[in-house]
Amino acid sequence: MVKYFLGQSVLRSSWDQVFAAFWQRYPNPYSKHVLTEDIVHREVTPDQKLLSRRLLTKTNRMPRWAERLFPANVAHSVYILEDSIVDPQNQTMTTFTWNINHARLMVVEERCVYCVNPDNSGWTEIRREAWVSSSLFGVSRAVQEFGLARFKSNVTKTMKGFEYILAKLQGEAPSKTLVETAKEAKEKAKETALAATEKAKDLANKAATKQQQQQLV
Repeated sequence: MVKYFLGQSVLRSSWDQVFAAFWQRYPNPYSKHVLTEDIVHREVTPDQKLLSRRLLTKTNRMPRWAERLFPANVAHSVYILEDSIVDPQNQTMTTFTWNINHARLMVVEERCVYCVNPDNSGWTEIRREAWVSSSLFGVSRAVQEFGLARFKSNVTKTMKGFEYILAKLQGEAPSKTLVETAKEAKEKAKETALAATEKAKDLANKAATKQQQQQLV
Protein backbone atom coordinates (compact mmCIF):
# COMPACT_ATOMS: atom_id res chain seq x y z
CA MET A 1 0.00 0.00 0.00
CA VAL A 2 1.22 3.50 -0.89
CA LYS A 3 0.12 6.87 0.51
CA TYR A 4 -0.58 9.36 -2.28
CA PHE A 5 -0.51 13.16 -2.19
CA LEU A 6 -1.81 15.58 -4.82
CA GLY A 7 -1.54 19.32 -4.42
CA GLN A 8 -1.41 22.57 -6.32
CA SER A 9 0.28 25.84 -5.34
CA VAL A 10 0.70 29.25 -6.97
CA LEU A 11 3.68 31.59 -6.79
CA ARG A 12 2.90 35.19 -7.70
CA SER A 13 5.98 35.48 -9.88
CA SER A 14 6.58 34.79 -13.56
CA TRP A 15 7.83 31.43 -14.76
CA ASP A 16 11.21 32.93 -15.70
CA GLN A 17 11.62 34.31 -12.18
CA VAL A 18 10.65 31.01 -10.56
CA PHE A 19 13.01 29.12 -12.87
CA ALA A 20 15.88 31.40 -11.82
CA ALA A 21 14.96 31.14 -8.13
CA PHE A 22 14.76 27.34 -8.32
CA TRP A 23 18.55 27.05 -8.68
CA GLN A 24 19.21 29.58 -5.94
CA ARG A 25 16.65 28.54 -3.34
CA TYR A 26 19.24 27.13 -0.92
CA PRO A 27 20.06 28.32 1.60
CA ASN A 28 17.04 30.13 2.97
CA PRO A 29 15.62 30.48 6.50
CA TYR A 30 13.10 27.69 5.87
CA SER A 31 15.59 25.11 4.54
CA LYS A 32 18.08 24.74 7.36
CA HIS A 33 17.62 20.97 7.06
CA VAL A 34 19.29 21.08 3.60
CA LEU A 35 23.01 20.56 4.20
CA THR A 36 24.53 20.22 0.71
CA GLU A 37 23.59 20.32 -2.99
CA ASP A 38 25.79 19.03 -5.80
CA ILE A 39 25.27 18.81 -9.56
CA VAL A 40 25.91 15.25 -10.68
CA HIS A 41 25.03 15.66 -14.37
CA ARG A 42 23.81 18.40 -16.70
CA GLU A 43 23.22 18.53 -20.44
CA VAL A 44 21.24 20.35 -23.12
CA THR A 45 19.36 18.04 -25.46
CA PRO A 46 19.12 18.56 -29.25
CA ASP A 47 15.59 19.96 -28.75
CA GLN A 48 17.00 22.57 -26.33
CA LYS A 49 15.78 21.05 -23.08
CA LEU A 50 17.98 21.28 -19.99
CA LEU A 51 18.44 18.01 -18.11
CA SER A 52 20.00 18.06 -14.65
CA ARG A 53 20.61 15.63 -11.82
CA ARG A 54 21.50 16.91 -8.37
CA LEU A 55 22.34 15.19 -5.12
CA LEU A 56 20.97 16.81 -1.96
CA THR A 57 21.87 15.94 1.61
CA LYS A 58 19.23 16.70 4.18
CA THR A 59 18.59 16.11 7.85
CA ASN A 60 15.23 14.53 8.50
CA ARG A 61 14.70 13.42 12.05
CA MET A 62 13.09 9.99 12.23
CA PRO A 63 10.66 8.80 14.89
CA ARG A 64 12.54 7.71 18.00
CA TRP A 65 11.57 4.09 17.52
CA ALA A 66 12.99 4.18 13.97
CA GLU A 67 16.32 5.66 15.10
CA ARG A 68 17.07 2.43 16.94
CA LEU A 69 17.25 0.62 13.60
CA PHE A 70 20.08 2.76 12.24
CA PRO A 71 23.55 3.76 13.48
CA ALA A 72 23.62 7.13 15.23
CA ASN A 73 25.93 8.67 12.61
CA VAL A 74 23.52 8.06 9.71
CA ALA A 75 20.12 8.13 11.36
CA HIS A 76 19.66 11.86 10.78
CA SER A 77 20.99 12.12 7.20
CA VAL A 78 19.08 11.38 4.03
CA TYR A 79 20.37 11.58 0.45
CA ILE A 80 17.97 12.82 -2.22
CA LEU A 81 18.34 12.57 -5.99
CA GLU A 82 16.64 15.28 -7.98
CA ASP A 83 16.16 14.98 -11.74
CA SER A 84 14.81 17.97 -13.63
CA ILE A 85 13.71 18.67 -17.18
CA VAL A 86 13.42 22.30 -18.23
CA ASP A 87 11.56 23.16 -21.44
CA PRO A 88 12.06 26.92 -21.99
CA GLN A 89 10.05 26.94 -25.20
CA ASN A 90 6.87 25.69 -23.51
CA GLN A 91 7.84 27.24 -20.17
CA THR A 92 7.61 24.08 -18.12
CA MET A 93 9.96 22.53 -15.60
CA THR A 94 9.40 19.02 -14.29
CA THR A 95 11.27 17.62 -11.31
CA PHE A 96 11.48 14.10 -9.91
CA THR A 97 12.94 13.47 -6.45
CA TRP A 98 13.41 10.35 -4.30
CA ASN A 99 15.55 9.23 -1.39
CA ILE A 100 18.34 6.73 -2.05
CA ASN A 101 19.07 5.68 1.52
CA HIS A 102 16.76 4.46 4.30
CA ALA A 103 14.72 2.97 1.45
CA ARG A 104 13.70 -0.06 3.51
CA LEU A 105 12.22 2.20 6.15
CA MET A 106 10.52 4.62 3.76
CA VAL A 107 10.66 5.88 0.18
CA VAL A 108 9.23 9.28 -0.72
CA GLU A 109 8.93 9.97 -4.44
CA GLU A 110 7.81 13.38 -5.67
CA ARG A 111 6.94 14.79 -9.07
CA CYS A 112 6.45 18.54 -9.60
CA VAL A 113 5.47 20.43 -12.72
CA TYR A 114 6.13 24.18 -12.82
CA CYS A 115 4.12 25.95 -15.52
CA VAL A 116 2.49 29.28 -16.34
CA ASN A 117 -0.72 29.78 -14.40
CA PRO A 118 -3.64 29.57 -16.86
CA ASP A 119 -5.52 32.40 -15.13
CA ASN A 120 -2.60 34.81 -14.82
CA SER A 121 0.41 34.64 -17.14
CA GLY A 122 2.50 36.55 -14.60
CA TRP A 123 2.12 33.78 -12.02
CA THR A 124 3.54 30.27 -11.83
CA GLU A 125 1.58 27.16 -10.94
CA ILE A 126 3.12 24.13 -9.23
CA ARG A 127 1.38 20.79 -9.56
CA ARG A 128 2.76 18.36 -7.02
CA GLU A 129 2.37 14.60 -6.61
CA ALA A 130 4.01 12.35 -4.04
CA TRP A 131 4.06 8.66 -3.18
CA VAL A 132 5.08 7.44 0.28
CA SER A 133 5.81 3.75 0.71
CA SER A 134 7.44 1.46 3.28
CA SER A 135 8.50 -2.18 3.28
CA LEU A 136 9.09 -2.35 7.02
CA PHE A 137 7.11 -5.37 8.16
CA GLY A 138 4.44 -4.76 10.77
CA VAL A 139 4.68 -0.97 10.97
CA SER A 140 4.56 0.11 7.33
CA ARG A 141 1.18 1.85 7.73
CA ALA A 142 2.45 3.92 10.67
CA VAL A 143 5.62 4.82 8.76
CA GLN A 144 3.62 5.90 5.73
CA GLU A 145 1.32 8.07 7.84
CA PHE A 146 4.36 9.68 9.47
CA GLY A 147 6.03 10.19 6.08
CA LEU A 148 2.94 11.80 4.57
CA ALA A 149 2.54 14.20 7.50
CA ARG A 150 6.24 15.11 7.29
CA PHE A 151 5.96 15.64 3.53
CA LYS A 152 2.99 18.03 3.89
CA SER A 153 4.91 20.02 6.51
CA ASN A 154 7.94 20.22 4.21
CA VAL A 155 5.79 21.46 1.31
CA THR A 156 4.76 24.44 3.42
CA LYS A 157 8.40 25.21 4.22
CA THR A 158 9.37 24.78 0.56
CA MET A 159 6.80 27.34 -0.56
CA LYS A 160 7.83 29.84 2.13
CA GLY A 161 11.46 29.37 1.12
CA PHE A 162 10.60 29.95 -2.53
CA GLU A 163 8.72 33.15 -1.69
CA TYR A 164 11.66 34.34 0.42
CA ILE A 165 14.19 33.81 -2.40
CA LEU A 166 11.89 35.35 -5.01
CA ALA A 167 11.44 38.46 -2.89
CA LYS A 168 15.20 38.65 -2.38
CA LEU A 169 15.95 38.30 -6.11
CA GLN A 170 13.33 40.91 -6.98
CA GLY A 171 14.91 43.38 -4.60
CA GLU A 172 12.06 43.39 -2.13
CA ALA A 173 12.53 43.25 1.60
CA PRO A 174 11.54 39.69 2.50
CA SER A 175 9.19 39.27 5.40
CA LYS A 176 10.79 38.26 8.66
CA THR A 177 10.72 34.60 9.56
CA LEU A 178 9.00 33.40 12.69
CA VAL A 179 12.40 32.59 14.20
CA GLU A 180 13.68 36.11 13.52
CA THR A 181 10.52 37.66 14.93
CA ALA A 182 10.71 35.48 18.05
CA LYS A 183 14.40 36.31 18.49
CA GLU A 184 13.75 40.04 18.23
CA ALA A 185 10.87 39.77 20.71
CA LYS A 186 13.10 37.84 23.11
CA GLU A 187 15.89 40.43 22.85
CA LYS A 188 13.39 43.25 23.35
CA ALA A 189 11.98 41.48 26.41
CA LYS A 190 15.51 41.15 27.82
CA GLU A 191 16.18 44.85 27.25
CA THR A 192 12.86 45.79 28.89
CA ALA A 193 13.55 43.52 31.88
CA LEU A 194 17.07 44.93 32.24
CA ALA A 195 15.79 48.52 32.08
CA ALA A 196 13.09 47.71 34.64
CA THR A 197 15.68 46.11 36.95
CA GLU A 198 17.99 49.13 36.70
CA LYS A 199 15.08 51.49 37.34
CA ALA A 200 14.02 49.45 40.36
CA LYS A 201 17.57 49.56 41.74
CA ASP A 202 17.70 53.32 41.21
CA LEU A 203 14.38 53.83 43.00
CA ALA A 204 15.51 51.56 45.83
CA ASN A 205 18.76 53.50 46.23
CA LYS A 206 16.92 56.81 46.26
CA ALA A 207 14.47 55.50 48.86
CA ALA A 208 17.32 54.22 51.04
CA THR A 209 19.15 57.53 50.79
CA LYS A 210 15.99 59.47 51.68
CA GLN A 211 15.38 57.20 54.68
CA GLN A 212 18.97 57.72 55.95
CA GLN A 213 18.58 61.49 55.59
CA GLN A 214 15.35 61.40 57.58
CA GLN A 215 17.03 59.36 60.32
CA LEU A 216 19.87 61.88 60.56
CA VAL A 217 17.41 64.72 60.95
